[in-house]
Amino acid sequence: MIEESRKAMPVAVKRVYESVSRSDGARILVDRLWPRGLRKTEIALHEWLRDLAPSDTLRTWFHAQPERWALFRKRYLRELSRPEAERDLQKLYSLAHKRKRLTLLYASKNEKHNNAVVLKDLLDGMRKPPTGTGPGALRTMRMRDAAVRRR
Repeated sequence: MIEESRKAMPVAVKRVYESVSRSDGARILVDRLWPRGLRKTEIALHEWLRDLAPSDTLRTWFHAQPERWALFRKRYLRELSRPEAERDLQKLYSLAHKRKRLTLLYASKNEKHNNAVVLKDLLDGMRKPPTGTGPGALRTMRMRDAAVRRR
């Protein structure tokens, strides 16, 4: 059964260069690199979850050809099932359950197609996360990897 607070939890996506607002709630930076030209005191961060960012290879590939959004999204969700992202993904789910409002911050100039948008979609669909992501899928992936290594 899904709690009402989980259903109603608003998740916003905002460019880190935009001004801080009271309505932002917990502000989470989801980029691997610190945004250029900003000091930590300027962006009022609650958390910096850098391991949720796409790999440099994927980010560079997508930046060169933004029309590949659907493929980027699919590959990025696959990357989120890697052990490196697991700790930060669990932390993001935990923050989403504890907070009334969450704002995912990103530095990309592309406001419609970036990793924060994918993470927002993932949190908004917590009841039915995309295949291969989410807390249960991470556990399954670890078990599958361990079984393969034992062979």
